[in-house]
Amino acid sequence: MAQFVVSPHMRLHEWVAEAEGFFSDAGLDYVFREQLGSRDGAYHDLGDKVGAYQTFESGRTCDVSAACHWTVNAAASAGHGRLYPGCYSVAPCGIFVAPGSDIREPEDLAGVPISVGYQSGSHYSTIQTLDEFLAPGDIALTFADGLLFHRLEQLVDGEAPAVSLFSGPYYLAEQLGFRKVVDTSFMMASMITGDPEPGDVEKYFKALRRAQVEIDLRLERHRHHYRKEFPERFHDRMDVRRFGAGERLVFEPYTEDIFERSRSWVAERGIFPEGGLGEASYADSVYAAA
Repeated sequence: MAQFVVSPHMRLHEWVAEAEGFFSDAGLDYVFREQLGSRDGAYHDLGDKVGAYQTFESGRTCDVSAACHWTVNAAASAGHGRLYPGCYSVAPCGIFVAPGSDIREPEDLAGVPISVGYQSGSHYSTIQTLDEFLAPGDIALTFADGLLFHRLEQLVDGEAPAVSLFSGPYYLAEQLGFRKVVDTSFMMASMITGDPEPGDVEKYFKALRRAQVEIDLRLERHRHHYRKEFPERFHDRMDVRRFGAGERLVFEPYTEDIFERSRSWVAERGIFPEGGLGEASYADSVYAAA
């Protein structure tokens, strides 16, 4: 029987569960690998427009991974894995500009290129939030070099007028004095890839549930794990004692209603080409333990 592959995904939970022994306590026979390219942008070779959806298309190699729920929804319906319906999560996210920028209100972003990840949470959530402030034609997105830490670098290096950042990079941008113009927090979901043992999937989430409680109870003991996610160029500028808890797991079901309403929203905005959302039903897209 192959070991269950655990990979962190730009949040504290997997790091905490590994460090505190929660995976072992749950009886999970696993191997811990950092392999989603959070620090070095390992998916650049997938093309000019690369985001979360493209990483599912190319094949993630851990047993459970996470991305914004819109992308997991579409990827699961297209057969690139199975959406885990037992929980979802919420990630803090926002659009940031330089401290001296003339952009102060969301309306000031009209026509301004905002750096986001293609078919990733920042893509959808930026549109979803700015829909309240701008006409669709005034929302200008750019996907060039849109991976999360590269967007942070663009902001810090003055190479982008506005960028979308979430979790750790969100906290560092605030700490460095960059201005958050608007909050765009969004839901994430989990994807099961391959064919792991059903019991192992539940053991994994049992450990993450414990990790969420541990993060809530003693955040100060665990914020140091953020440093493991960041490129080294930022380490001497980071004071993780000032960071928040980041993504939060919510152990409520990702229901068929959520699934269908999310797909309708994405379809209305033409984020995927015709047929790109996949055709599988909710029942055929979600993970069900044998």
